[in-house]
Parts: sequence; structure tokens; C-alpha cells
Amino acid sequence: MMKLSEKGSFAPRPTLEGPTEPLARAVESWPGVVARTHWELGDESIVDGADFYVGEQELGHIHLYAEVHLALPRKLADAVIAAKLARPFRWSAAFVVKKVRTADDAAEAEWLFTLAYDRLRGVALETLLARVEGRVRAA
Repeated sequence: MMKLSEKGSFAPRPTLEGPTEPLARAVESWPGVVARTHWELGDESIVDGADFYVGEQELGHIHLYAEVHLALPRKLADAVIAAKLARPFRWSAAFVVKKVRTADDAAEAEWLFTLAYDRLRGVALETLLARVEGRVRAA
């Protein structure tokens, strides 16, 4: 995962379509979150979605094709995947994937973004793992 300072040129995040736009608005409204354009890998001339950062640390991003990639440490990512709240990202164990097709998907993705956000703001891993466990029990 890249630090904010390594992301290249800045551009405001694009307007997204469908249920990902309200999701993006919610995430960028949180204290300390920076939203910006997510460029296609290797080509800053092609917009590929919206990035979200807390300080220099990547929270995650939403692609134009309505797929959320969330940055999570391995143990938390494994718990989220085991709970079927997200899928593994085939290119990196540092991310999990959530497809957003409906408002319910967006609400689930926002919950996952909250998990990642709280981790970056210092909430203990054990607390976050307990939240995942509680979410599974509540389902």
C-alpha cells in the first residue's frame, strides 16, 4: 500500500455512480480523512476511482466499477474474509475486496471502512477482531 506522499499528483476525487457516491461522501466526511482521485496503476491520466487516506496511511479506495479495496493488517483481513464480509484481494494480502452493487452493500462497505479507519486511529486489534466476531453473531 502506498503512502499519500507517494501517490503522485493530486486531483479531487471524482463523482462516483450509484451507491458508491453516498459511501464516498460518508467516508470523506470523517475527521482526518483526505479524499482524492485514485489513478489507474502506472498512468496518472486515467481516473480509476477515489482514494481515502488518514494522514499518510491509506484507508482504502473505491474503483469506478464499484469495487472497494480496504487496507487491513493480515490478521484483521483474515478475520473479515473468514466472516464472509469481504473477499481476499488477489494481488496483495494488505487489502480485502467488497463489491458494492446495492445500498445494503454500501452499508456493509461503510462498516468495513469504519473498521479500517478505527485501526488507523489507534483502536486495538483485539477490539477490532471482537467487532468482526460480534458482526458475525448478529447476522
